[in-house]
Amino acid sequence: MTKAPAPKPAPSATASSSSSTPKNVGTTSDGKEVYSTGLSAKPSVSAPSRTPTPAPPPKVEEDEDDPSVPVTEGSRCLRNGCKATFISDEESRNGDGENAKCVYHPKAPLFHEGSKGYQCCKPKVLEFEEFLKIPGCATGKHVFVKKAKATDPVEELVKPRIDHYQTLDKVHVSVFAKKVDASRSAVKFEDEKVHLQLNLPDGKRCVQSLDLWAPIDPSASTYKVLGTKVDIILVKQQAKAWTLLEKPLVELPAGFGYTFSAGGRTGTTGAKDLVLDPNNLAK
Repeated sequence: MTKAPAPKPAPSATASSSSSTPKNVGTTSDGKEVYSTGLSAKPSVSAPSRTPTPAPPPKVEEDEDDPSVPVTEGSRCLRNGCKATFISDEESRNGDGENAKCVYHPKAPLFHEGSKGYQCCKPKVLEFEEFLKIPGCATGKHVFVKKAKATDPVEELVKPRIDHYQTLDKVHVSVFAKKVDASRSAVKFEDEKVHLQLNLPDGKRCVQSLDLWAPIDPSASTYKVLGTKVDIILVKQQAKAWTLLEKPLVELPAGFGYTFSAGGRTGTTGAKDLVLDPNNLAK
């Protein structure tokens, strides 16, 4: 009886793989043959990491002084941190001395969780009194009147309403102007004049001088900027009643006098127009 031939074993996957893999034959320096599959592992090359370039900080557009606008003596520099006051154009604007040197903060104040400082420098304090003492971090020229920019609204001169009442030794004046910028405004006192320089929102400005009825004490007179008005206290040199707040621009006819009292219907304290009362003749 003839036996069937034994089945041939199936080729292994390793052998099939090795037979199908191309081989490279080489010879070493001592005559030995070297076989290789021809497959070499290539190192993975990762793409170079790119660090994003930070955007440059926005340029601070600083204010410039407008030398064409006259400044009254004693007006403060408008730059943050500068406490210099105006002396004269030669000393404070045009000169190169210490009085013309402005040490200031070019950026706005920064208040955060009780800490106080400026955005342009590192010093930070807790007390407001110490915040006012932080020295400036930049130097330049003073700014007493800001030069108009192309983006600024057109400046409009306004004349706010002014009311007043008096006591024996003082005259209390109220200038009704809302949201006055106290840092850019000033009231200057002279013996017989009061000069108003008030900066309001939307490019509005009040530049006005009051020719007072009688002399005052400039060193004792004061003013305070409030939300809706500016309160001024004029200290009289003599404890006498004033007939008017300002000297009249016209002379009265003979036999007439001014009446600013509660008895006049429209001629009470603070009236906009002068009203002659023929019943009160000048004595």
